Amino acid sequence: MKKFYQVIVNNPKKIFICFLMMAAVGAALSGLVGVNYDMTDYLPENSASTVSLEIMGVEFAGGIPNARVMVKDVTIPEALDYKAEIAACKGVTDVMWLDDAADILQPIETMDQDTVETYYKGNAALFTVTIEDGKQVEAVDAIRAIVGEENALTGDAVSTAVATTGTVSEINKITAFAILFVFVMLIITTTSWVEPLLVMIGLGVAVLINSGTNLIFGEISFVTNAAGAILQVAVSLDYSVFLIHRFEECKKETENSKEAMVDALCKSTSSILSSGLTTVIGFLALLFMQFEIGPDLGRALAKGVAISLITVFVFMPVLILATQKWLQKSRHRSFLPGFHGFGRVVYRVMIPLVCVFVVLIAPSYLASNANDFYYGSSQIYGAETQFGQDTAAIEELYGKSDTYVALVPRGNLSVEQELSDALHDIPQVKSILSYVDTVGAEIPMEYLDADTLSQLVSEHYSRFVMTVEADYEGEETFELVENIRNTVNTFYPDSYYLAGSGVSTYDLMDTITADTVKVNLIAIGAVFLVLLLTMKSLSLPVILVLAIETAVWINLAIPYFQGDTVFYISYLIISSIQLGATVDYAILFTERYTEFREYMPKKKAVVETVAVVTPSVMTSGIVLAVVGFLLGSLSSHGILAQLGRFLGIGSLLSLSIVLFVLPGLLYLLDGLVQRTTLHVHFYKPSKEEVTK
Repeated sequence: MKKFYQVIVNNPKKIFICFLMMAAVGAALSGLVGVNYDMTDYLPENSASTVSLEIMGVEFAGGIPNARVMVKDVTIPEALDYKAEIAACKGVTDVMWLDDAADILQPIETMDQDTVETYYKGNAALFTVTIEDGKQVEAVDAIRAIVGEENALTGDAVSTAVATTGTVSEINKITAFAILFVFVMLIITTTSWVEPLLVMIGLGVAVLINSGTNLIFGEISFVTNAAGAILQVAVSLDYSVFLIHRFEECKKETENSKEAMVDALCKSTSSILSSGLTTVIGFLALLFMQFEIGPDLGRALAKGVAISLITVFVFMPVLILATQKWLQKSRHRSFLPGFHGFGRVVYRVMIPLVCVFVVLIAPSYLASNANDFYYGSSQIYGAETQFGQDTAAIEELYGKSDTYVALVPRGNLSVEQELSDALHDIPQVKSILSYVDTVGAEIPMEYLDADTLSQLVSEHYSRFVMTVEADYEGEETFELVENIRNTVNTFYPDSYYLAGSGVSTYDLMDTITADTVKVNLIAIGAVFLVLLLTMKSLSLPVILVLAIETAVWINLAIPYFQGDTVFYISYLIISSIQLGATVDYAILFTERYTEFREYMPKKKAVVETVAVVTPSVMTSGIVLAVVGFLLGSLSSHGILAQLGRFLGIGSLLSLSIVLFVLPGLLYLLDGLVQRTTLHVHFYKPSKEEVTK
């Protein structure tokens, strides 16, 4: 490594120009990276609802209804005019209303009232709209312009449109606040006015390169777009700070700046790499999720941390060398107090806190696995948002409603009639639009015009469009999906397709719950293995992983005790992110403790370790927490907001356990650590010291 670092410090201009060019290209390319806000697009390709959607896309034009539009105080002729205007909007492929399910030329009083009240109730018309994927924003904007602010829109397509337009401005605001806070924290925790600028430049270069290289993925998820850059900054912040401080230490031993930098790089490589590697591995564990948002975020974050590491080892040395005179001239006294007093406080309370920690392990683990969950996107926006208010207005008049579409093999109208009768017997099924329901099994298909026929049957399949009285997710919804699948399967065993928002959410639930144990075990096992190899210890990896995992369990147990419902995606992602991002604190603390124990008794080693490590881990932990809380408080997107809150609380919990509990664990297990760790020789006090 020494020769490699010598090449770096001897070619500053080439490296400087190369990284600045890559950052500029990254900034330009980042604007070309597409962002996907539709969670159902990330279902596995072989899931039942995904396959069904693909088949329906081939067989029928228009797709699955994904929006509901309610227009108040209209007559039937006025409602038909609204329907025509909505259908003409760009991106709208189909609009269904009462005239598609019944003959509106006859008096409304003579129609089936369940059917009528599915579409027209209290002088309000409810349209079921299908909006083309990728055109949600322009279609929703056009519909809103037609119906006005006083009327209501809801559904997956509307939620996606709101997320697309709203999240971008929120991300910009969150990023601006996060950068400002990081800069302020660096000023407080460093002893040079120039050092924060250097760290921010290095972070900025790494983030721009990572953002631009996301283009290799084609598009990224809304989670990655919202959290990727600020998480990269938060978890890799201390790498550059650590290198600068190592360089200043080495500079005291040699006057040659380049030699001092090479020495600093050689001495810091192991600790920075082990810290970065555990973070990368924690993120890579997300690659093993079947639900593709996990791999999407994991790839981007792992790549981001890897780029940050490369930037620290290649770009930062030449930047530091180029500005070392400014670093020295801008020295100021530390704004932080000494932490030896804090170390003595920790020593006094650490044993009782270890007892509390041990008591909390089992209940926090059990509670973290007993939460109630939202699996889809139906609850993303709260009641205070326009989307939430529109949804509440529609559900107040029409109740909860969803549209399921079933495809069955074409050709046997009598069996289709039997299926229709069986589906009508399901209480939640309020109306069905199909050939046998709309036209009748006794009327030959040759009598229908092509446009009408194409909506009901295709070359291979007959279509049943069901309006069901059900939420988009929940236990009752999932039971309904199973009931409908079993009913259709009775008449068409393993030869049908079923799709819809509730169906996709069911598959989403089925998919991501299966990911939980696998992803967590992979993350824990991989981090454990890295620690085992880098620390050459059997006991230390167990202690460190248990400490951070307990922080994760406590974090995820809080919603259970508060009675809150958790977005499962946030729940699953934070498990890997908190482990990967905060195990660094435990690694740094443990490495310093073992260093001090070589020439100090364990009491003094604890106090000294706390005093030395606190500024570093506090800076990183507080930055990560504030970034999380900013995301949690400024984002109106429920999943992102909850992920932010988890990140904020989880960072503080990990930081607290590292500073208050880990010292006690290392103190109590000092002998075990010494016996199970290679090449470690702890200080043995003399008889006189023991008797003091």
